[in-house]
Amino acid sequence: MNTKPKLGMYWAASCGGCEVALVNINEKILDVAANFDFCFCPCLLDTKKKDIEEFADGEIAVTFFNGAIRTEENEEMARLLRRKSQVLIAFGSCSYEGCIPGLSNMHTMAAHFKSIYIDNPTVDNPNGIVPKPQTQVPEGTLTIPAFYERVRTLSQVVEVDYSIPGCPPESGQVWHVIEELIKGAPLPPKGSILGAGSSTVCRECPRDKTHRKVSRFYRTYEIIPAPEPCLISQGVICMGIATADGCGALCPKVNMPCIGCYGPPEGVLDQGAKMIAVLGSMIDAGERKGLSEDEMARRVDLILDSIPDYSGTFYKFSLAGSILGGRRP
Repeated sequence: MNTKPKLGMYWAASCGGCEVALVNINEKILDVAANFDFCFCPCLLDTKKKDIEEFADGEIAVTFFNGAIRTEENEEMARLLRRKSQVLIAFGSCSYEGCIPGLSNMHTMAAHFKSIYIDNPTVDNPNGIVPKPQTQVPEGTLTIPAFYERVRTLSQVVEVDYSIPGCPPESGQVWHVIEELIKGAPLPPKGSILGAGSSTVCRECPRDKTHRKVSRFYRTYEIIPAPEPCLISQGVICMGIATADGCGALCPKVNMPCIGCYGPPEGVLDQGAKMIAVLGSMIDAGERKGLSEDEMARRVDLILDSIPDYSGTFYKFSLAGSILGGRRP
């Protein structure tokens, strides 16, 4: 009889990178197998939903749930795994804060379907047919999971014990969490963020933090930044100052801006709002040049126009879990 604690992993609305992050702990995956009964992982194991339903409530010791809640099936599995798991962990940015799937909250379900199934130049659909939860055919009723109007984070659907941020989480951080579980170390208070620090990416970044006023912003293909000064001071939007540490500042260290995948740092409620406040203090509005208020306003508008996509820049990973949530008038 297998007496090892059960470990599960589920894939909801996400890209699959979180499964890669788990496998990227390399040979330590053998330690996982030695200490846990890896009972559920749709892309690695052939466990069926009915097998999970037959478990007693709380029989799974730990479930890593990656992916946002986009469909009826995602929500059904979230509720099932919450019931069957002693500890439910939002694993990765999609489940923790909505991530890239959450950006679709800027548009309606009808707009998505129109773009994908009707206006798509590679689709031949003269009758304008779009997916429906139920379709009658001569053989009976075909059903597929309902596509929800909005993407939600895991914690917006069920109670989450812990979250591991990242897109995907860094494998070293994943192993650190698993190692603590193997050791049976006391768990932190529920609601804690695992695998991240309490400061920002800037703390881990070796660049010169002397900030300078910025007269324009650049997209990454428009400039090759100098390797030592802070990227923001060079007009490259780096989200490091509004993003939790824990990744090792991997992107800034190779001359690329942080894009914010570890979510807001401790004490910050809204990552995008934090970043906007930072940029607001750095824009060179021309106040020292004796410009009139109208001239300064035009100058600020011109600088802001060099940012092509506010939501995709400031809320690339956190829109669904933010104060805004992607709401439109």
